[in-house]
Amino acid sequence: MTKTEGKSTSAAVKDILLSNPEGLHEVIRAVMQEVLEAEMEEALGASKGERTPERLGYRSGYYGRTLVTRVGKLELRVPQDRAGHFSTELFERYQRSERALVATLAEMYVQGVSTRKVKAITEELCGHAFSASSISAINKRLDESLKAFAERPLQEPFPYLILDARYEKVREAGIVMSQAVLIAIGIDWDGRGRSWPWRWPIARAARPGRTSSSA
Repeated sequence: MTKTEGKSTSAAVKDILLSNPEGLHEVIRAVMQEVLEAEMEEALGASKGERTPERLGYRSGYYGRTLVTRVGKLELRVPQDRAGHFSTELFERYQRSERALVATLAEMYVQGVSTRKVKAITEELCGHAFSASSISAINKRLDESLKAFAERPLQEPFPYLILDARYEKVREAGIVMSQAVLIAIGIDWDGRGRSWPWRWPIARAARPGRTSSSA
């Protein structure tokens, strides 16, 4: 892997993610909602609609709650159980876990979603471990959210585009390989810059999967 001066790729990507709050907002909201759903399933011992003798209770709808973050306010739906026993520490623990969460998202954006990292960050957010099935569900939702963020269309015209790249070790289908992480900087007509990171196989590096309307 090529060594470069200054920030690591993940640190640079973290800064870029934070500079695009509208996209990161939805990624974090989706992950937090999935974590709440997983917590309820763990508390009830069953997923929604599942028939099992291990079930400890039943759902009873949701109530809305706002989570204030550095990328804006997240409107979340907190699940309730009929007995009123379910509670979550996510809202109380989020502020001291936010920095680690964003750093983890940046790493997974570059290197791919990692079960180990998802397990670690969810335990930090909620104060307890999750089952393998819950971690798998959170993994899937996170992977989908990061993919949607990476492939979102660009609406603004950018007459100037600057591209640079470095290699990172990533895991694809259980195999560790080198992939190029492209950093694109678009300059608009007012001279303002905006950056986006892409993780892209080098064979396709010249043809990233997003286009600007100025093309």
